[in-house]
Amino acid sequence: MLKFILIALILFLYLLLGIPVLGAEWLIRRFNREKADHQCLRMVQWAFKVMLCVAGVQVTVIGEENVPDEAVLFIGNHRSYFDILLTYSRCKRLTGYVAKKEMLRYPLLRTWMKRLYCLFLDRDNPREGLKSILQAIDYIKQGISICIFPEGTRNDGEEGSMLPFHTGSFKIAEKSGCPIIPISMNNTASIFENHLPRVKKTHIVIEYGTPIYMSRMDKEEKKHISEYCQNIIRETIKKNQALL
Repeated sequence: MLKFILIALILFLYLLLGIPVLGAEWLIRRFNREKADHQCLRMVQWAFKVMLCVAGVQVTVIGEENVPDEAVLFIGNHRSYFDILLTYSRCKRLTGYVAKKEMLRYPLLRTWMKRLYCLFLDRDNPREGLKSILQAIDYIKQGISICIFPEGTRNDGEEGSMLPFHTGSFKIAEKSGCPIIPISMNNTASIFENHLPRVKKTHIVIEYGTPIYMSRMDKEEKKHISEYCQNIIRETIKKNQALL
């Protein structure tokens, strides 16, 4: 319980003390957008790494060299709030996450998220959902990677299980031409969700798969891209269970 309180306190203090920082970054951005963007990226990554350290998370990372030095579409399984901390803290370039529209309820948090090119998806409104996908495609073309969890929500099933992937997520890669990087994560729900509200010391395995280019697929393969990527993640999770 103490770890949970400390992590919540770190988040609260970051958001509170970050108010003047956001103002300063807005000013810097008017003259040097790239510098301001990367400063914000590194600040948030630092905060996430501190939270992971407090949580006692030990991470084994496999295949990080598979991520090319270009904008990509990261897709991964989703079982914990800590999935965002674990993946974002390792991003080498600007990366926006696709989040639920409900995140817009939290004023300071949503400001930081927007500042870091996150998108808020309304799955109940196809028109607004399309706007988010088009914005993600535009970000990719600007050199900003996008990360999405195609299950659409956290899966609270047993370890290794996954909800069906939403096919719309892959339109970002199809229309932008960027590579897809599957991210497979083992044991993340053991940090927090499996024993709320306690945060426990946990060993996590993250594996980055080899790039997948939809432009090199035929029509039939593209039609089943969501199942193809989900199978890769499922088999990788199964393989990496032996490392825990």
